[in-house]
Amino acid sequence: MLDVRRLRILQYLSTYGTVAAAAQALHLTAPAISQQLAALEREVGLPVVEKHGRTLRLTPVGELLVSHAEIVLSDLAAAESDLEAIRGGGRGIVRIAAFPSAARMLIASVWRRVLGAGDEADVSLMLELVEQEPDVALETLRRRDVDLAVVHGYTVLPRDVPAGCEQIKLLEEPVLLALHPDHAARMGIVPGEPVDLSRLSGSPWLTPGPETSCYEMIQRACGAAGFVPAIRSRSTDFSVLAALVAAGAGVALMPRMALPDAMPEPISLHRLLRPVTRTVYTVSRSGTSQRPDIRHLGELLQQAAAETTAVLQETNV
Repeated sequence: MLDVRRLRILQYLSTYGTVAAAAQALHLTAPAISQQLAALEREVGLPVVEKHGRTLRLTPVGELLVSHAEIVLSDLAAAESDLEAIRGGGRGIVRIAAFPSAARMLIASVWRRVLGAGDEADVSLMLELVEQEPDVALETLRRRDVDLAVVHGYTVLPRDVPAGCEQIKLLEEPVLLALHPDHAARMGIVPGEPVDLSRLSGSPWLTPGPETSCYEMIQRACGAAGFVPAIRSRSTDFSVLAALVAAGAGVALMPRMALPDAMPEPISLHRLLRPVTRTVYTVSRSGTSQRPDIRHLGELLQQAAAETTAVLQETNV
C-alpha cells in the first residue's frame, strides 16, 4: 500500500521544484526528503524521480502518482474539514490573496464584519491578506502559502482553475471606457452611449503595466476592434489612470470595481458596444472549502459581493 505521507512529499516536490524548497515547506531536511522518495520508489517498484543536471524531476510514473495524490489528499482535506465542523470549528487564521480592487471592495467589507463593534464582532475568524495579481495569487495558493485566492478572468481573457482546486463565482462587472467629455464630444460620442472601441483607434491610451492581466485584456479588446492601442502612460493604480483621463491625457478601459471611490472630474464613462466583462471568483484547494473558517469566509465574501453588485448597479453606468 502506498504511504500517503510519501505521496504528499512527491506532490510538494512537484509544486516547489527542488528537494531543498520542498524540505523547507514541509519542515524536513533534504536528506529526509530523499530517503522518503527512495522508499516510495521501493513501494512502487519504479523510479518516480530522475536526475536532471543538479536537480530532480518527476518521471512519467511520478507525474501519474502526483495526479492521483491530488485526489487522495483533497479527499483527506475534506475529511479533516468535516471532522473540524463536527467538533465545532474554532478561531483560526485564514490567509487570503486578492487583487487590489477586490481587496478594497470585498475584503475590506468582510473585515468590517469580522471586527464589528461589541457583540457584533465575528470572533470565529481571523484574517491575513496579501495583495497579489491573479496569476501570482494562484501560484501562492498552489504553494499553500495562502488558504484562499480571490482572482478574476475576462470574457476576452479567461483564466483556468489549477488542477486540484475549486472555484466559486462572486460577481460579474462590466469593463468601462473612460475618456474626457471634450474628447467624447469631438468624437461625437453621446453621454451614456455604448461605444465601439474602433472609434478610439487614433486616441492615446492609458493602461496598467504589462505585468497585469488588465493590460492583456486591453490589448485583446482593442485587437478585436482592429487596432493596437498607442499607449502614452502606464500605472498600476487606477486612481492615477482616472486622474490622467480627467486631465485629458488619453482614454482608458477600467473594470467597474476598479474605479476610485472619489472619481476626479470631468470623466465620461461608457459601456462597450461589444461588452467585456470581468468575473471575480474565489479559488481554494479541493477539500478545504468545507473547512468551517474558510466556508464562513466564503459566505461573507458572497454577501459582500452581493452588496457591491447592488451598489454598482445603482450608479447606472
